[in-house]
Amino acid sequence: MALSQQFARVSPEYLERCRQSALDSPGAAPGWDPPASDRLDTGWASWGLAAYCRSGGADPAVAGLLDRAVSATYGQTAGYLDHDEVYDGFTDPPRVLDPAEVEKIARDLGDVDVAALLAELPDAPAEAAAACGHAEGFSGDVRAHLSEHFTALREFYAGAARRGQCVVVWID
Repeated sequence: MALSQQFARVSPEYLERCRQSALDSPGAAPGWDPPASDRLDTGWASWGLAAYCRSGGADPAVAGLLDRAVSATYGQTAGYLDHDEVYDGFTDPPRVLDPAEVEKIARDLGDVDVAALLAELPDAPAEAAAACGHAEGFSGDVRAHLSEHFTALREFYAGAARRGQCVVVWID
């Protein structure tokens, strides 16, 4: 099974209910079940885009922004979400970005011109995938794939910011 980057947007109150449920239940179950409309799976696209940016394909600030958005580098580890209900436990527990950080990330993602960002990405799928750290196993238009997932990530964060929500980030 391939690993993929996961996101959920939830209210601070929802997270508190999950924390309390984990404390109160015998199996430490957080009662995690955000609606599908508030979840996002970017597969490997987020990592590939960040790898491309770090390898010299973009302004270093954009690579840092993607790290903040994808890895929740300024978020807090949510130990109460360290449960099979949430993720498979293969990597670190989920991290939570508070509404203020979500708002900053949403604003900064909104400033990125994804077409300009990917303008220098090779056209050949194998070369483009290699530039993103994925030397094998991808066929198709890498630029379109990355653009689609970047746009979804930007819209996801913008929706969370509008609603004053937290974003939970994990790998599953």
